[in-house]
Amino acid sequence: MWPLAAFIGIPLIEIALFILVGQWIGLWPTLFMVLFTAVLGAALVRSQGIDALRRVQESLSTPEGPAEPLAHGAMILLAGVLLVTPGFFTDFLGFALLVPGVRSRVFDFLRRRITLVSFGSFPPRDAGPAGWQGHDGDIIDGEFEEIDPDKVPSRPSGRPSGWTRH
Repeated sequence: MWPLAAFIGIPLIEIALFILVGQWIGLWPTLFMVLFTAVLGAALVRSQGIDALRRVQESLSTPEGPAEPLAHGAMILLAGVLLVTPGFFTDFLGFALLVPGVRSRVFDFLRRRITLVSFGSFPPRDAGPAGWQGHDGDIIDGEFEEIDPDKVPSRPSGRPSGWTRH
C-alpha cells in the first residue's frame, strides 16, 4: 500500500511545488534551480560515495562488520537518485540523506526493525555447537555417480559442457 501511495503522492507533491515555485520566482529561475540542484547533488553524491566506499573497506577488518557503512552507502546512492530526479520534494529528501546525522537516524530506525542473522560467519554464532541442524563441522554430505567415459551423453553443440572432464 505504501509504494502505491508514494507512486501517486510524490508526483502530485512535485507538480504542486513546481506550480508554486514557478508562480513565485518565474519559469526560468525554477528550471535553473532544478538543473542546479541535480548538478550539485551529483557532485556531493560522488564525493560522499567515495568516502562511503573507503569506510566500507575499512570496516571489513573490524569486528562490528560493514553493516552501517553499507547502509550509509546505500542511502547515499538513494540520495543521488532522488537528486537527479527533477523536483523540489525529491531534492529535499536527497539532500537530507546526504547529511550524516540524518543517515545515522535512518539507520538506527531501520536497525530496530530489521534482524541480521549473521554476516561472514558460517554457521551463525548463535546456532549452537553443531551449527544448523544437519551441519556437522566441515563435513559436506553429497552423492555422486561415476560415468563411463564411453557413455557420456553428448550435448547438441557436440562440445563438452565445461562441468565435466572428457
